[in-house]
Amino acid sequence: MSASPQNQNWMKEFDDYVSDKEPEDVNASRSGPSFKDVFESFQQESNLNEGSVIPGKVINIGPDFVAVDIGFKCEGHVPLYEFKDAEGRPNVQVGDEIHVYLERMEIEEGVIQLSRDKADIIRAWDEISAACDSGQIVEGTVITKVKGGLSVDIGVKAFLPGSQIDTRPIKNLDSMIGQKMKFKIIKFNKRRGNIVLSRRAVMQEERDAQRAETLSSLEEGSIVKGHVKNITEYGAFIDLGGMDGLLHITDMSWGRIKHPSELFKVGDDVQVKILKYDKEKQRVSLGLKQVSPDPWDEAEYKFPIGITVKGKVVSLKDYGAFIALDEGIEGLIHVSEMSWTERVKHPSKVLKVGDDVECKVLEVDAKNKRISLGIKQLQANPWDDLEAKYSVGSIVEDGAIKSVTDFGVFVDVGVGIDGLIHVSDIAWTKKFNHPSEKFKKGDVVRSVVLSIDRANEKFSLGIKQLERDPWDNIKSRYRVGQSIDGAVTKLTDFGAFVELEEGIEGLIYVSEIADHRIEKPSDILKAGEVVRAEIISIEPKERRIGLSIKQLMKSEDRATYDQYVGESDRKTSMGDLLGDRLKNFFGSTKDSGGEGNSGDGE
Repeated sequence: MSASPQNQNWMKEFDDYVSDKEPEDVNASRSGPSFKDVFESFQQESNLNEGSVIPGKVINIGPDFVAVDIGFKCEGHVPLYEFKDAEGRPNVQVGDEIHVYLERMEIEEGVIQLSRDKADIIRAWDEISAACDSGQIVEGTVITKVKGGLSVDIGVKAFLPGSQIDTRPIKNLDSMIGQKMKFKIIKFNKRRGNIVLSRRAVMQEERDAQRAETLSSLEEGSIVKGHVKNITEYGAFIDLGGMDGLLHITDMSWGRIKHPSELFKVGDDVQVKILKYDKEKQRVSLGLKQVSPDPWDEAEYKFPIGITVKGKVVSLKDYGAFIALDEGIEGLIHVSEMSWTERVKHPSKVLKVGDDVECKVLEVDAKNKRISLGIKQLQANPWDDLEAKYSVGSIVEDGAIKSVTDFGVFVDVGVGIDGLIHVSDIAWTKKFNHPSEKFKKGDVVRSVVLSIDRANEKFSLGIKQLERDPWDNIKSRYRVGQSIDGAVTKLTDFGAFVELEEGIEGLIYVSEIADHRIEKPSDILKAGEVVRAEIISIEPKERRIGLSIKQLMKSEDRATYDQYVGESDRKTSMGDLLGDRLKNFFGSTKDSGGEGNSGDGE
């Protein structure tokens, strides 16, 4: 098996070395010291020792190794992967002069194993050690991404952990490959040749220096430059130079924005105003809109009352629609200002977001940043026609009921405006729990105009007013002292209501039921029972009639006594008369278990 060219050169050099050593007797030399002894002598004179760093020159690039001439025509092998760049391509050429580390010499094979990486580490070690001890910053280029971080070339390969890349997490490490950066050496192991770097430490030092400078110059009211560092739902954090300030969403624009991302993205440069600086807590509040004039300062001049303006619907609420009139200025169309005749329950029934709308300015309050707008004002007002057609006291014939509510019914009077018949204006005496007990949608009714309130847009009608109030002539039908029969309609803790005629009731207070104490009217009376009582008061304005069973008993007792005195020949005693009277009043109560007199004259 023939030797490789490299081995042939190395062996030739060794032969020359042997010849130079003993030229007068080669044969004697060959029969003298052994090959190994001569090679070791060659090693000593050429200073070729394992573990030493020596210069060399690239003479050949193979598929797996790079051949390097290290002097005296000796060649060594360096693994090709030590010369590959971040993309895996060799970055070495024939003729390059490099330093290599002699790992081992295999005498029998004639091979010298070399390493460029280890040579670089050993040569740079003193510099690296000094930089580490002094905290000196070193520069390097990111080579490739490795497990847990990045590989960096600082003259030798070093490791940059992911946690030390930046002051905040970096998602895309590939974007950093090829970048030249500054680092601090935070750890090294000379024996193993390991070096650990930190870019974060350098950035933190720079940030601390910037922070100190920024803090010394911060002043409320001043305008400063910064860049957007982070965006949240409620605002954006602005890096002012080593210190972050909060730009709240409400201080970004005079107009309406839903999210800060509508105005910014991370990295944007901005000019902001310092609104508040808390030196103790080192917190800074910033404003962007405050850098420009407040558009509301000119609102009263740009939008005078009565002018017709155009705008765009930007938001809908239950109570109305917000209209953008100018940058930073919005007006509100309340639901009550959307239609003269329709009761708009929600603005979405009339408008939608994005609509261009024409409206009239009703009120401007620049101090509180409010503009009231209306769209119904651009249309004819039907209240003009209503007042021309109807007056208070006039009769509305054949009005159709449009809707029935808890409090009354709405009636179409034919001019686009509905009149309200309140539940209390349906009948003088009859009470309704709900208007639907008497009316339904579509019914045609006759009514009278009670009032027209144009300012509050209220048109009131009544049905009961078509007839005379039965309470107006109540005293012509009833009188105090009159005894009357009626059915008990309702029992309460304080008394019993008795119907005198349809819709007219009188009240018997619990104290007016009997001479003796009664805890509850229900102890004596029951609903539906017909009782006889005396009228003790009539109050038409209050619509009240007071009744008394006790008073009736006294009146009838007096009448009985008068009759007894007038008929002296009658032998019936006063006690018998009273006993019979009490039996008539409370006999039924006694039968039902209530208290009553026995009629024995006690």
